[in-house]
Amino acid sequence: MQCLGRRPIRTKSQEQILEETSRRVTQINSSRLGLQDDEDLKFLLQGSPLSKIKSASWKKPRFYKLQEDCKTVWHDSKKILRSPESQMFSIDDVEDVRLGHETEGMKRFAKDVPSDRCFSIIFKGQRKNLDLIASSNEEAARWTGGLNKVMNNSRAMSQKQKLQHWIHACLRKADKNKDNKMSFKELKNFLQDVNIETDDSYAKQIFQQCDKSRTGSLEDDEIEEFYKMLTTREEIDVIYSTYKDSENFMSAEGFHKFLQKEQQENVTLDHVKSLIAKYEPSEEGKKQESFTKDGFLIYLLSDDGSVFNPAHRKVYQDMKQPLCHYFISSSHNTYLMEDQLKGPSSTEAYIRALTKGCRCVELDCWDGTNGEPVIYHGYTLTSKILFKDVIKAIKNYAFKTSPYPVIISLENHCSLDQQKTMARHMKDILGDMLLMLPVEGKIKDFPSPEQLKGKILVKGKKLNSLEASIKETENNISEASDVSDEDEAAEMEDEAVKSTVHAKKGASTKLKLAKELSDTVIYCKSVHFRGFEYAAEHQSFYEMSSLTESKALKLASESGNSFIRHNSRQLTRIYPDGMRTDSSNYSAVDMWNAGCQIVALNFQTPCAEMDVYQGRFRDNGFSGYVLKPSFLRYRQSKFNPKSIQDGEWWTPKKLNIMIISGQQLPKLNKKKSSIVDPFVSVEILGVARDKEKKLSKVVENNGFNPMWNEHMEFEIDVPALAMVRFLVEDYDASSRNDFVGQYTLPLSSLQTGYRHIHLLNKNGDPLPSATLFVHIMLQEGKA
Repeated sequence: MQCLGRRPIRTKSQEQILEETSRRVTQINSSRLGLQDDEDLKFLLQGSPLSKIKSASWKKPRFYKLQEDCKTVWHDSKKILRSPESQMFSIDDVEDVRLGHETEGMKRFAKDVPSDRCFSIIFKGQRKNLDLIASSNEEAARWTGGLNKVMNNSRAMSQKQKLQHWIHACLRKADKNKDNKMSFKELKNFLQDVNIETDDSYAKQIFQQCDKSRTGSLEDDEIEEFYKMLTTREEIDVIYSTYKDSENFMSAEGFHKFLQKEQQENVTLDHVKSLIAKYEPSEEGKKQESFTKDGFLIYLLSDDGSVFNPAHRKVYQDMKQPLCHYFISSSHNTYLMEDQLKGPSSTEAYIRALTKGCRCVELDCWDGTNGEPVIYHGYTLTSKILFKDVIKAIKNYAFKTSPYPVIISLENHCSLDQQKTMARHMKDILGDMLLMLPVEGKIKDFPSPEQLKGKILVKGKKLNSLEASIKETENNISEASDVSDEDEAAEMEDEAVKSTVHAKKGASTKLKLAKELSDTVIYCKSVHFRGFEYAAEHQSFYEMSSLTESKALKLASESGNSFIRHNSRQLTRIYPDGMRTDSSNYSAVDMWNAGCQIVALNFQTPCAEMDVYQGRFRDNGFSGYVLKPSFLRYRQSKFNPKSIQDGEWWTPKKLNIMIISGQQLPKLNKKKSSIVDPFVSVEILGVARDKEKKLSKVVENNGFNPMWNEHMEFEIDVPALAMVRFLVEDYDASSRNDFVGQYTLPLSSLQTGYRHIHLLNKNGDPLPSATLFVHIMLQEGKA
């Protein structure tokens, strides 16, 4: 890239050629994005000076510029010995671009700067936000508008376009002297960059095959020939040849036959033609209502050809059932960005959880200075944030990903005055969003997610019953009283913290509760768990308990059916055990099997458990609500996940998976010579008898296009609760295998036939062009 490193001395004509080439490359890449004439993009490509701000005293001028690949932003730096990578970031790593004072840094350090000159770049994963100040509001609007266009259009590119973009960017990078030619040495370096290890003889063979002009370097058409050779997929050629009607085309009838026979899709010929019109790139193919090989591959790499059923990308389940009939995406200690003892608290953590589909967030509330309650992990070194700032963040982001209700889970340790302040802030900031009365006067059963759309519910202590509370409100009665504090003490997860709390509180387990705060609790009254029989006889449907993972696991193991019946009527929240001070997670699967709705995980921690969690809630349009199977909703259900007997849940399936190939797996080690040795594991997660894991062989030194062609078979007895996890790892004989990519989804969302699996990284974000190609069959098993 032209901004980096020392430039070699070139003649004027060489500089002109270089500039012309750069213009041509930029034009190609802007056209791929569909932004070739966009004024905002042109502005970003020219670049401009911006002020980077980190603190009240740290504000530095930097020059930012979009590079010719139209995907990478570069900035200058005064620091010496910085690696070129540290001066760049990829658009693929950006989660959001926000105009104004929309981050904590901007609110604290740029409050005196007009908001229309400020903007922030929010990165995926753990990378810190980039807060920037433009010289004018027009410049800030250009940057935010331009970056958002590049992000949106980049995400909308087909997988084949992304592959073309990536390979051409790698080819450009390999062309060290920018002469638009590729020497043998550059070709070898390129192959290593794209994760292929080749010996000299094979590399020489490829080079000579493409070097038709015999000049000792590849140019123009010869580079295109090399590109085609590199991206040829024999496994696709075989399938295409089976169903094509002529040398160059697969007719609508041939494609229809493929969909029926291989994909097990019962579709009309009109639907087939609509897919061809959608994915076929050539005008000739569209005219003949036929697929070229390119069009067929584009279909296979699309959402329609994905392993995840595209119909499940939208809300398709019945959303009119009682709230307790759904699994609800829930976060634990939502305010934390890292660990439970010293990590920073941030409103950004709430924004990230909510944009990941989370529908239940936790607020640990304590007395703060100047009468303003704060949120942090009590008696630890975690930083503090204002309660009102968190409520503002919840208001702004609660319904950006999903329209369905958000539950605010309050852990209240505040004095009466600050409790009243909490209630006032929620009412003033949330307004009509805050549910303050039963829906349609419903006090016999939960309303549905559909009825609660756009509403925010509060979970917390309540002074009396819901019925009595309504009467008191009608009669304008308002006074504080004592309530049991057992739940709050129990939820001090860290043992050291718990002992400190008891030492400070003494023997008392009473909390003085303000009626103003009590009145905000409608359908989620926190009560101590006293057993399933007690709950059935003495508790109302809206009374709910919070249990540690170990307590819940014990109940699920010893009284699974009773737990399921309890959860058919009341809500249960599960949270991590106290020793998880590193914010690690537990498996939610056993809790879901017992019908628990609010299984709270540490959203800030990337891990296998979080992958499975996000996989569950990928279903039903990423709405944060997934309808439980019917046998977990009946009040007289006989299902027990630990002792499977005949019932409606017993619908055995045989799952056959052929792991065929992989495409463009990421390079894990920055060292050029390091190439991944990938293998694939497929794991079934569900009831105990269905849990199974199988591994493929290891393919050595090939992350670009590894081939496995390995068959795996699984017997699944309770498919309604089964999840399927595909994991790719880099084999290491001497140490732990490295994570490459994964994808997890419910068995019920699995599409059969030839499918691509679009791999996700550790943070659950898409890897731009990394896929697995598989064949899946799901048949009736032995009943």
